[in-house]
Amino acid sequence: MYEHRYDPANIRERDLDEAGRQGESMLAWLETAQEELDQITGTGEAPSRQVKAVVDADGRVLQIVYGPRATRLPSLELAEETLAAVREACTDAQRQIHDLLREALPGYDPAEANARLEDMLSQWS
Repeated sequence: MYEHRYDPANIRERDLDEAGRQGESMLAWLETAQEELDQITGTGEAPSRQVKAVVDADGRVLQIVYGPRATRLPSLELAEETLAAVREACTDAQRQIHDLLREALPGYDPAEANARLEDMLSQWS
């Protein structure tokens, strides 16, 4: 991930310079990141193709569109189709967020980041 492990007893000037450059790069990215995150929308479609969903980067549902045959589906099936479309839209939004992070943080791996977070949280419980 986006880190360096330095030996505190042997930090070189170039290590400090590199850490400073990375810090400046991260701060510059953070200034624009919120705007980019606010523009992310994920889209998803149910298997029947009769339900489409749009969510924002936080997973909030922005739009649900039902096709002309959706009203013919039994209510339970329509609910399941709606959930499937929303789940797919959330997955799409997460993919876009991870792509944005990979661009800003060379070497970023969402699975590794989640594993590290889980590890840290488990140590506190």
